[in-house]
Amino acid sequence: MNNTIAAISTAYGRGGIAVIRISGSEAIEVAARVFIPADKRALNDIPAGQCIYGHIYKGGRQIDDGMCTTFRAPRSYTGEDVVEISCHGGILLTELVLAAVFEAGAVQAGAGEFTRRAFINGKLSLSQAEAVGMLIDAKSEEQLALASSHERGVFRAHADALYERLKTVVTNVYAGIDFPDEDLSLLSADQVIAELEAVKQGLQMLVDSYRTVRAVCEGIRTVIAGKPNTGKSSLLNRLVGRDRAIVTDIAGTTRDTIEETVTVGRIQLRLCDTAGLHETDDAVERIGVERSLQALEEAELVLAVFDFSTECDSEDEALLERLASLNVPCIAVCNKSDLPERFGDLPGERFSAVTHMSASTGEGVDDLRAAIEGLFIDGDIDYDRQTTVLNARQYASAARSLEYVQSALNALQGGLTPDTAGLDMESALSELGELDGRKVTEEIVDGIFHHFCVGK
Repeated sequence: MNNTIAAISTAYGRGGIAVIRISGSEAIEVAARVFIPADKRALNDIPAGQCIYGHIYKGGRQIDDGMCTTFRAPRSYTGEDVVEISCHGGILLTELVLAAVFEAGAVQAGAGEFTRRAFINGKLSLSQAEAVGMLIDAKSEEQLALASSHERGVFRAHADALYERLKTVVTNVYAGIDFPDEDLSLLSADQVIAELEAVKQGLQMLVDSYRTVRAVCEGIRTVIAGKPNTGKSSLLNRLVGRDRAIVTDIAGTTRDTIEETVTVGRIQLRLCDTAGLHETDDAVERIGVERSLQALEEAELVLAVFDFSTECDSEDEALLERLASLNVPCIAVCNKSDLPERFGDLPGERFSAVTHMSASTGEGVDDLRAAIEGLFIDGDIDYDRQTTVLNARQYASAARSLEYVQSALNALQGGLTPDTAGLDMESALSELGELDGRKVTEEIVDGIFHHFCVGK
């Protein structure tokens, strides 16, 4: 935190411009040794936020011209003095400008160090910092909408409100223990229960949101299963949008699992195309079938593909029996709808949805996408009104806090006095503090910012 750091903040490669960001107590002094305004004013005299034209030097030689903007602490992204120098976007040129900044006294920024300093200096909460990372890495508009709401502080406001409400309850309980003879206008036992119920409701909303958030951000492990030659690989290619798997008329073409991540509507699927499930004497095919069965056991969603242009046989029946033993959502994909139907009826009660499609023509694929999305997202989500967690870390803290609040409520509703539930309330408050970075270990912070790019 005592060093002045610098890094290239734009993507690597040729472009119209590149931006070198400098942050720290000596940011302006470092930049002044590299950038000379065209009007010869001292960089320190330029008003904050004003973008000025000038020349960029390295080793006393002009190497480029560009623009420079200064931001004064604490009114900057990091909360420190920040300077951004924009130069022409050549790869070599950008690296030379950065080298000049290092020669002038800055050091290389670490991964995510600008945003980390913003967090440490109180410019961002931990959830807002995590949202910045998601905004950069987003692969769908739904992820952008979710990350944007967190970056604007919607989640932070909800978490802060829960924390302050629970802190008031804990303070009242311990004040009553420490000063029993004082008239402190403490909350009654019924009022404590009412406040804990309100906190519980707020935490439950966060915990319940994780199912949708996982589908949007992390992806659902989805297995495409069926007997050989039903069109599993053709379905994978349709969902991915390219020829990811080899497709032939020869049964058993796919002998191993093939994995790919794909956006389906507003959610992410971590697709796994499997070898056809069937009895075989071929040693290689048998290994593929065993891996397919293992993938089914680990699945969070199954797309069971049936060839509806053929009659249902013993291998289809075996798949239906195996699906009945799984405790995950299953969607029946009745494939080859462009051909005459001969399969017969499916036991609909075994499936979350039944769709008809042709993987070869694409007919019905949109219906399948809608069925998949409907399992995890119920209608439109207004992320400015419906507060959600953003990731597994936040979910875990909210879930643990909820458990402690419920334990405290159980004690109070069982007729015990508030002081007996005090430890559970304290533990719940501690978990709430970790939820948005009030109380968080350095190891967790390191883990979060390790995934950021260097220039952010």
